Amino acid sequence: MKVVFVGAGPGDPELLTLRGKWEVENADMIIYAGSLIHTDILKYARSDAILIDSHGKTREEISAIYERFVTEGKKVVRLHSGDLSFYSAIQEQMEFLTSKNIEFELVPGVSSFSAASAALKREFTSPGISQTLIITKPFGKTGKPAGESIKELSKHGATMVIFLGIHLIEEVVSELRVGYPLETPVAVVHKASWSEERIIKGTLKDITEKVKNEGVKSQSVIIVGDVLEKSGISRLYGGDEP
Repeated sequence: MKVVFVGAGPGDPELLTLRGKWEVENADMIIYAGSLIHTDILKYARSDAILIDSHGKTREEISAIYERFVTEGKKVVRLHSGDLSFYSAIQEQMEFLTSKNIEFELVPGVSSFSAASAALKREFTSPGISQTLIITKPFGKTGKPAGESIKELSKHGATMVIFLGIHLIEEVVSELRVGYPLETPVAVVHKASWSEERIIKGTLKDITEKVKNEGVKSQSVIIVGDVLEKSGISRLYGGDEP
């Protein structure tokens, strides 16, 4: 048997991919982050499936769960919120499984920044406005190279998507102001695709106050850039010669 890492999507159970749903339906044991995963996704699980909330468990405890259940011949599904390709901390888990000769595979999911784009009804790239999307986070426990500070990245003027930074909104905005004009549009999408979804719009001049007034402190994506208000015209379907 093996471990299957599944990107559970941004929240809405219907945004779980068909492949992800199939894996959940056929799992003997599912381990999930109860504080981040919409628990309605677990309704797809078999009635006899073992469900374990990873909240509060250490890396070593989670690794021991993988090893135990796979050794017992059970198929294990590990549900991660959003997509697996960034900020999911699965690389260290995969390295542990490799060291134990435990087979594993990955099933990608829909990221919350994609759900935020849908909620805002805005494309994050636009001809002549921005053709670059920077995904980043503030300095935190995991750290990051100095050249990847929000302050430095803001100088590119590209569309920026910031994860894990809403609780530091004042510091984040202060760094963004180094490269972006004060009138640059900003949108905060809280719990994108959930029934509790909230959208807060403003500029670098007033977004901090608006966020604080709304009391939003977690599970939010911050999007910065002119694409939130301006649009270019694509030549993809323009009919002119290539």
